[in-house]
Amino acid sequence: MPSVLSDTSIVLGRYLRQTMRSKFQIFFGVLMPLLYLLFFGPLLTDLPLASKGDSWQVLVPGLLLQLGLFGASFAGFALILDKGTGVVERMRVTPVSRLALLLGRVLRDTVLFVFQAVLLVAAALLMGLRAPLAGILIGFAFVAVLTVALASLSYTLAMKVATPQGFGPVVNAVSMPAILLSGLMLPMALAPTWLDVLSHFMPFRYLVDAVRSAYVGEYANTTMLYGVLVAVAFTGLAVFAGTREFRRAGA
Repeated sequence: MPSVLSDTSIVLGRYLRQTMRSKFQIFFGVLMPLLYLLFFGPLLTDLPLASKGDSWQVLVPGLLLQLGLFGASFAGFALILDKGTGVVERMRVTPVSRLALLLGRVLRDTVLFVFQAVLLVAAALLMGLRAPLAGILIGFAFVAVLTVALASLSYTLAMKVATPQGFGPVVNAVSMPAILLSGLMLPMALAPTWLDVLSHFMPFRYLVDAVRSAYVGEYANTTMLYGVLVAVAFTGLAVFAGTREFRRAGA
C-alpha cells in the first residue's frame, strides 16, 4: 500500500505539472457550462422548475455534473495520444504500480474538474445563486466522485481502442442519453410519465437529484441516500474495471 501511494503521488505530480503548463486546458473546460449559465440561466429565472428552491438551485447542480460528465468521459483521449507517442510503452517497463498509473491520471482529472466547478459556482453566485455552504461543498464532492468514475471508464475504453476515431463515437453514444435522461438541464419531474420512469434507470439522475437536494439545504433524506449509494457503487465498479484493464494490458 505505501508503494501504491508513493507511485500514485509521482504519477499525479507528473500530470499535474503537465496540466499547469496548459492554461488553455484549465479554463476552456469550464467555458461550455459557463455559457449555459450566462445565456440559459436568465431564461429560467421566473419559471417554477421545482417545488423547492429557485431556478438557479436547479440549473447549477446540473451544470456541475455536466462539467464532470463531459470532461471525464473524454479524458481517455490523452491516454490514446500517450499510446501513440510511446509513453505507455515506456511505462510498461517501469516498476510503478499499475493501479497508481490509473489513479494518478484519475486524481489529476478530479483536481482539474473540481477547480473548474469552483469557478462555475463562483460565477453563479455573482449571477444570483443562493445556496448553503454545506450544499455547495456536497456538490463539489459529487463532481469529484463522478469524475473518478467516468475518468476510470474513459481510460478503460482508451486502453481497448487504437485511435481517437474509435474512441469518440463510443463516448458520444453513451454521454448523449446520459445527458437527456439524467435531468441535467431540467428536472425529470417536468417530463412525461414514461420519460420520467425511464430516467430512473440512468444512474446519473440520482446524483443530480442529490446535489439539487443539497442546494436547498436538505441533506438527510432518501434522495441524498440514493445519490450517495449510486455514486459509491458506480465509482467502485468503474475503478475496479479500470484497474483490471491496466493490469491486464500491463500499462
